[in-house]
Amino acid sequence: MNFPKIRKRWHIEQPITNQADASLHGFPPLLRQILFNRGIVEHEEARIFLEGRRPPGTSAENILGINLAVDRIETAIKTGEKIAIYGDYDVDGVTATALLAQSLRSIGGNIITYIPNRFDEGYGVNIDALDLLKDMGVRLLITVDCGIRSISEASYAKSIGLDLIITDHHHPADEIPQAIAVIDPKQPNDTYPTKELAGVGIAFKLIERINDHNKGELFDLSDYLDLVALGTVADLVPLMNENRYLVREGLHFLRRPHRQGIMSLIGVSGLNPECITSTDIGFILGPRLNAAGRLETALDALDLLLETDISKASYLAQKLDNQNRIRQQKTREIQGNAESLAFAKEDDPLLLFAIDSDFNSGIVGLVASRLTERYYRPSIVGEVGEEFTKASCRSINEFHITKALDQCADLLEHHGGHAAAAGFTIHNSHLDEFEWRMRNLVEVELSALDLQPTIRVDVDNIPLRDLTPELLQYLGWLQPTGYGNPSPVFVSRGLQVKNAKVVGKESSHLKLVLSDGWLTIDAIAFRQGYWVDSLPSRIDIAYHFEMNEFRGRQFLQANIQDIKPAE
Repeated sequence: MNFPKIRKRWHIEQPITNQADASLHGFPPLLRQILFNRGIVEHEEARIFLEGRRPPGTSAENILGINLAVDRIETAIKTGEKIAIYGDYDVDGVTATALLAQSLRSIGGNIITYIPNRFDEGYGVNIDALDLLKDMGVRLLITVDCGIRSISEASYAKSIGLDLIITDHHHPADEIPQAIAVIDPKQPNDTYPTKELAGVGIAFKLIERINDHNKGELFDLSDYLDLVALGTVADLVPLMNENRYLVREGLHFLRRPHRQGIMSLIGVSGLNPECITSTDIGFILGPRLNAAGRLETALDALDLLLETDISKASYLAQKLDNQNRIRQQKTREIQGNAESLAFAKEDDPLLLFAIDSDFNSGIVGLVASRLTERYYRPSIVGEVGEEFTKASCRSINEFHITKALDQCADLLEHHGGHAAAAGFTIHNSHLDEFEWRMRNLVEVELSALDLQPTIRVDVDNIPLRDLTPELLQYLGWLQPTGYGNPSPVFVSRGLQVKNAKVVGKESSHLKLVLSDGWLTIDAIAFRQGYWVDSLPSRIDIAYHFEMNEFRGRQFLQANIQDIKPAE
């Protein structure tokens, strides 16, 4: 089946204003433009950003509800009460669970951990788990990365005598759960400046406040920054402001790992610890930690992060690596089947809808992401069970997927999410009606639009002579890059194709040698091997500029994001 290749729109950022250019004087001109593109227009603001300093006003004591939580936790530790840390099954939830469990145990806390099973219990706090924990003698339950929408569950916990502290970073509903303390910077009346902390970032702020409350004598907070970096990058929160500071600091400790489980995970991943970047977290370490919860249970990932024995850690790391390979294979298989279902009725549907009883509910979100990335269409992929279907949705800038689900709420058992991603459960008897409604909603909002993904270009028409090792050093100051702080994109135009060939296991990547008539540069275009038989002699490219290491040799290269025939 020949699926369409999506054209991409290049949005050239506006040139820096004279006022901002003057304020940022002293920084190299290209760097000034890149900073301006990220909304940084003052010199001191730029220094804080580039040096990765902690932003002002981010003392943990400024978070609403945190002092109430600290008082209750300290009382529980002093009296020997059993405390449960209740986390989520993704990397953010697992790292937050490990962080709180290890830190509170180190000061005498009687701690147990609980992570629900994705397949049996689903996301968030559930009543059966509360009963189980109460029967186990738990007096205080602390959620991490979940709980802000657990209204009825919080009331039930109170009714059975279980004290509850909620720490979360998701958007609350209109009602805030009734708990001993609720810590979520997104809740009303919280003036804390960093609204986009990950769940593990919130957990870190909690122990930071406990430490401050005890004159900084309980923890060496740097012991936990590796976990903060892992969870923050993997959860795709913006790498700006305090998140940037936390991840930058955490990367230092990932490059000198002190945690045996992380050391073992880095080993099986084939990474050089001294060179680990946020990209390595996002594409190599994070997926391995996530694989356990997608296929079976996230407990193996949690056990790995807490393990101190080298043999046990090595075994767990290898198990996660094996599970990740299985996850990759299953994702490819489900993606192929999902594409066939999505395009079965029409060649270019506005909504990619694919549900099947053979799909895995732990993987459908990944498949939906790949479909949306590849075809730039909203995607819904789900597993059909005996009575209910569990599905994940991913969307594009032009279509708010959660608002669309809200309009179908009468058909759904439950749903939630945000503009770009969501999930829902639906009774199978409502599936046909749901699909019909969603296709109508998409038709109304998208049929008149020219749907193309947008590449935001930082600097246009840059000559190859400007691609120097010195520029690469400046770009290094922008690290860590990722969601919210993307790697800069440059455009060079009218380049002559001196050599082109496909590479990779499936010949899916395009390797090029390009020239502007004076200089040449190596280039790689991942997943764009289809160009090889139709590549014009001269092209415009949008790309990241980077250093590539191959077999001990380093060379500068353009990592091409998109190709267009030269104008």
